[in-house]
Amino acid sequence: MIDLRSDTVTKPTQDMLRAMTSADVGDDVFAEDPTINRFEKKMADMFGMEAGLFVPSGTMSNQLSLNVLTSPGDEVIIDKLGHIFNYESTAAAHLSSIQLRPLDGQRGKLTPELIKPAIRTTNEWDPHTRVIAVENTTNKGGGACYTEIELKKIRQLADQHNLSVHLDGARIWNAMTATGTSPEFYGSVADTISICFSKGLGAPVGSMMLSSHERKKEARRLRKMWGGGMRQIGLLAAAADYAVEHHWPLMAKDHDRARHFADVLKESPHFSIDLESAETNIIIFDTLEESAATWVTRFSDHGIGVVPFGEQTIRATFHFQVTDEEFDQLIRTVKNF
Repeated sequence: MIDLRSDTVTKPTQDMLRAMTSADVGDDVFAEDPTINRFEKKMADMFGMEAGLFVPSGTMSNQLSLNVLTSPGDEVIIDKLGHIFNYESTAAAHLSSIQLRPLDGQRGKLTPELIKPAIRTTNEWDPHTRVIAVENTTNKGGGACYTEIELKKIRQLADQHNLSVHLDGARIWNAMTATGTSPEFYGSVADTISICFSKGLGAPVGSMMLSSHERKKEARRLRKMWGGGMRQIGLLAAAADYAVEHHWPLMAKDHDRARHFADVLKESPHFSIDLESAETNIIIFDTLEESAATWVTRFSDHGIGVVPFGEQTIRATFHFQVTDEEFDQLIRTVKNF
């Protein structure tokens, strides 16, 4: 199958597996795994943050970040399309006793003009706003990227109201590829960052929370409490490090393919798409005559995996393990529908 359901379907390459099996490991619960210690510092330095904490999933790094930035009864402002709001099983309420306030942004992106009226006062009957959570790129927004100017303005607003900023960077590597933004910039506008290695980068598992030394110390204890303390995780760190060094540069091709696919969809009588939305590796498009479910089945019958994203909406996500032959087959198939 030409699997475009998600970039999470990527699998370790042989070279990545060799890097894993040659890793120098120890017990990370004792903070004695040299490979993970080096990798956490490498990622923190790359993004201009003090410390990094490797965790099993992006959901855990997001939730650890929100927890250390808030107290029970606080509120987090987020776009209504945000991953934390839609795909993390109400974890913020369950784990941290905080609530999310979703706003109606543009393709999953917030603006200061939208955020400012939603900031609560310090009245005792109000939930107290503590965090602005942004996602870059946006998943449900079709891979939309924040510009540096947009994020600087959100940071300025947060500083004016004594708020923290959390950046859900599950696909931050795609954002940097598309915009040319340096990783250090993100550390200058966010108090906590979640970065992921198991999507387009192709590592088998793992994300990292980036923040201060003090917040890492607090989050490390919570990670253990929540069942995320691991042992010889240098094996996973080696895979993630390999992915950053060798697979990150491949994302530009994913983006080019996504735009080509969008162009073909635009010419089809069966689909509708805004070509300006083809920013990164995620393509979201609408069906014209039949339901998304019908078209997902039709794609599957032709050996192509996509996912429904609404009654008339479909998502396709590109990654480096789609071969040239498979991509050519995809384009021919869509043209022949």
